[in-house]
Amino acid sequence: MAYTTIDKPTDYFNTVTYTGNGGTQSITGVGFTQDFTWIKIRSETNHHRLLDTVRGATKELYSDLTSAEVTGANGLTSFNSDGFTLGTDHGFNKSSATYVSWNWLAGGTASSNSDGSITSSVSANTTAGFSIVSYTGTGSNATIGHGLGAVPKMFIARNITDTEQWTTYHVGLDTTAPQNYHVRLNTTDARVDEASVWNNTAPTSSVFSVGSSGAPNGSGDNHIAYCFAEKKGYSKFGSYTGNGNADGTFVYTGFKPAWFMQKRIDVANGWHIFDTKRDTFNACERYMTANASSSEPSGTDYVDILSNGLKMRRNGNDINGSGASYIYMAFAESPFVTSTGIPTTAR
Repeated sequence: MAYTTIDKPTDYFNTVTYTGNGGTQSITGVGFTQDFTWIKIRSETNHHRLLDTVRGATKELYSDLTSAEVTGANGLTSFNSDGFTLGTDHGFNKSSATYVSWNWLAGGTASSNSDGSITSSVSANTTAGFSIVSYTGTGSNATIGHGLGAVPKMFIARNITDTEQWTTYHVGLDTTAPQNYHVRLNTTDARVDEASVWNNTAPTSSVFSVGSSGAPNGSGDNHIAYCFAEKKGYSKFGSYTGNGNADGTFVYTGFKPAWFMQKRIDVANGWHIFDTKRDTFNACERYMTANASSSEPSGTDYVDILSNGLKMRRNGNDINGSGASYIYMAFAESPFVTSTGIPTTAR
């Protein structure tokens, strides 16, 4: 049996919840100096905030909007060795409001990458299969180095200069040619067949391709891409078909998930995010919607987190419609079997 090479997933991904104080505060407990942080207020309506070290701590993007990057002087003001420092912005730190932050470790300071026809700047963690890629678009068919040393199963590209869509590649969008399709992180739209996005060209272990679309490749515009390769026992990117039953579809990941995001792709539906810090026992009922600014709902059983995967517990079209097609990405709380051969247990 091939075991994971990552026995402690929290060295590379971790969820932290906190309560705002309305002033300034430092949030700790991440466990590492994160390179990518996604923050959402839970208790009320406000936008998702996505920040990374490649663009700089104060540079904000909103997953539920098409607006360009903004500089927030009172939002996240610095990345620290075990978390981050916040200012007074209500999207990050309103008094008594509750928040969640999801944090990934890339490779620290970015370096130049000339693998593609466009030279990129890349912060890559090849152990965890995650890289942050910055590049300037040309408006013409091109390739871009991602630094993973493995074929990415998912990447999210964003024009940060102009008002544009969040374009997402995922291996589960089609069984034969997923590169012909994309989905938009900021909308409920079903998958879209559009050659001008990925140039109908599959990613390789060194580059991903872009076409003439201004979303991933606006001429003279700055872009950011978050790229993910699959790592056994730590991350999984796949698809599943719903059965329309509360005794729902089982999705094997090979680990106990800590974080899970899914989307229906055959018809319009949202992106739903679950984690084990907001829901500490089964079934998970608290989720955030990546494409919407809404607060966190609860009260309906959606999914069980198991030692080796996920079990759908709702018959709704959003997560488990009969015959419906879904994609997902998941990161581990603990591997099903560690490098020493020791199995984990369900919660």
